[in-house]
Amino acid sequence: MKKVLLVEDEKLLAEIMSETLETRGFEVHRALDGQKGLDMYGKVQPDICILDVMMPEMDGYTLAKKIRQENAAIPIIFVTAKSQMDDLKKGFEVGANDYLKKPFSIEELIVRMNALLSRNADQVPAITEDLSECVIGHFNIDFTRQRLKSHDGEVRLTGRESEMLKLLYLNKNEITDKSDALKKLWGDDSFFNSRSMDVFITKLRKHLKSDPNVEIINIRGKGYKLVC
Repeated sequence: MKKVLLVEDEKLLAEIMSETLETRGFEVHRALDGQKGLDMYGKVQPDICILDVMMPEMDGYTLAKKIRQENAAIPIIFVTAKSQMDDLKKGFEVGANDYLKKPFSIEELIVRMNALLSRNADQVPAITEDLSECVIGHFNIDFTRQRLKSHDGEVRLTGRESEMLKLLYLNKNEITDKSDALKKLWGDDSFFNSRSMDVFITKLRKHLKSDPNVEIINIRGKGYKLVC
């Protein structure tokens, strides 16, 4: 049974969502504000998070960002009345996988939940080339152990980060086609997966920022290039 963290401050809506999801076989853990949602996340370790954006104590953006610091792979869906492009962009920047505007169909929510859950984030498709280690600038990368080492210390990479970095390295100083990368690592090149990839690229840039000679460049309309 998949565990759902539902953080929604509209009590009636939260009850309806919770009851419907439970009839579909989900185990729902509900919180009415962002801070309680964060506390509950640590206790229940859910499989997927459904977050409202505008909430007391802590908004959904902040909550998602804190969850992402703990788990880069867990699916996060925002449900919100906010639907401007800036809101959508901010949602994906903090790590959301999907975004539903209120009012929404719970049936549609369930379809999107199942689609995200079916892509087990811990089972990242491996890049076929046999590459266990490499050196990029002053970084030593162990793809087998998912570790990035430098004089600043060691960073543990997620499976997705490790495979994305490997793909960029295999195409270093050349363009890594975004659509191809999405199909290899996410299974398809949908809009939502594209936004998710952008989040992982941002994380990799942060990991590599201590070496000014290493850079991941965005090639507009095409993909990314690892320059080193």
